[in-house]
Amino acid sequence: MPRSYPPGFRRKVLDLVESGRKVAEVAKLLGISDQTIYVWRRQHLIDTGQLPGTTSSDRSELAVARRRIAELEAELAIHRRAAELLGEATSPKGGSKPST
Repeated sequence: MPRSYPPGFRRKVLDLVESGRKVAEVAKLLGISDQTIYVWRRQHLIDTGQLPGTTSSDRSELAVARRRIAELEAELAIHRRAAELLGEATSPKGGSKPST
């Protein structure tokens, strides 16, 4: 799984690049890959409306929604299986006797 960096760190890295430093220089200085910085810069442009795409906040909402959908689907599968098992249950042989 890729390493996660705090938003403040990302912002400082992008500030260094925007101030005129080369991406390769900043990446080497901070021990991160060039590609990571390019991805952050692209996402920043999307978040600020300069490029089309899915914003960070939309991405977060989608992740939450997908997790919730997975939970609901698992819960539905459990309920369906329970209904199957209860539907298969039969009464004992002879049934119940009427009370007098």
